Amino acid sequence: MTTTDETQAARPAGRPRSVRAEKAIIEATLDLIGESTSLSELSIEAIANRAGVGKTTIYRWWSAKEDLVVDALATLKAPLPPLAGRFVREDLIACVEVFRREACDGRARCVLNIAMNEAERHPRLADRVRQAAIEPRRAVLTALLERGVATGELRADLDVSVAIAALIGTVVWYMRCIEQSPDDDVPEDIAERIVDHLLAGLASR
Repeated sequence: MTTTDETQAARPAGRPRSVRAEKAIIEATLDLIGESTSLSELSIEAIANRAGVGKTTIYRWWSAKEDLVVDALATLKAPLPPLAGRFVREDLIACVEVFRREACDGRARCVLNIAMNEAERHPRLADRVRQAAIEPRRAVLTALLERGVATGELRADLDVSVAIAALIGTVVWYMRCIEQSPDDDVPEDIAERIVDHLLAGLASR
């Protein structure tokens, strides 16, 4: 343990976190996950070594590895940008554009990978990741599609859940393609293309 960590350990619990140390810990966690370290193999010791802090520093702020992983992954899913609220197409493109940018970020893809692929081995963690990083976005999309139904821009009998699945499923497909073929670029206009193709089936007749 370093002198700095010994000094920190002597201070009263509950003091404000060191922003620099917290950032280093979050970054170290994301780096290790991004390097294909499985959640089972990911250790507090490895995170501490990568971040340049003592394990006591991490345990002071996160009582369990699961809590740290959730907080780290949640930083990768920023809230969706404020939507213009004028047209459903415009707002859907803004949302999908966020998803497109994330599809090009190996770290950001970890969130969905864990939510989808780690559920059996780490059900509680996968559920917490979904609640922290995925469900808030699902709520935004639900409200957006329901608004489109109310304004008549979308078909009155629209199944919102199926529409969201179609939208997210298409984006996930592109994410998988990038993982399998890193040299393949997602087209710059893919957000508009995805939305326009889906709206052909969702729009009011």
